[in-house]
Amino acid sequence: FSFCFVCFALLWQCFRALCCKGPPPPRPEYDLVCIGLSGSGKTSLLSQLCSESPENIVSTTGFSIKAVPFQNAILNVKELGGADNIRKYWSRYYQGSQGVIFVLDSASSEDDLETARNELHSALQHPQLCTLPFLILANHQDKPAARSVQEV
Repeated sequence: FSFCFVCFALLWQCFRALCCKGPPPPRPEYDLVCIGLSGSGKTSLLSQLCSESPENIVSTTGFSIKAVPFQNAILNVKELGGADNIRKYWSRYYQGSQGVIFVLDSASSEDDLETARNELHSALQHPQLCTLPFLILANHQDKPAARSVQEV
């Protein structure tokens, strides 16, 4: 009888240690908005971060949302299409954002770079974004025509 009691006591301690811990605390989630001109690489960036295949990537025509898991947090990234006719609606999707990723094609034409610069300045001045952290990603650095960070 004493052997069973000792076994039971040990099992009960192990059980309590496992059960009473509960599930691990949830990782914090952050809502980000990802903007940039069409073809700047927003979809490719998010696909890479989500470990998705780079094949069959199609330019975003409206918006898409991806949950990007990291060890200590989850980024819920709202990617907004960058075509001319869609950019005028970007501000409708800013609410609730906690940060901004602005992707630009560092190998684009001077005209496209100027358009990207104007869109960036507009976003930086928007009341819902002006106090948020911005990450400006100069994409396509592997292309021969890519500008340096200083030139961008």
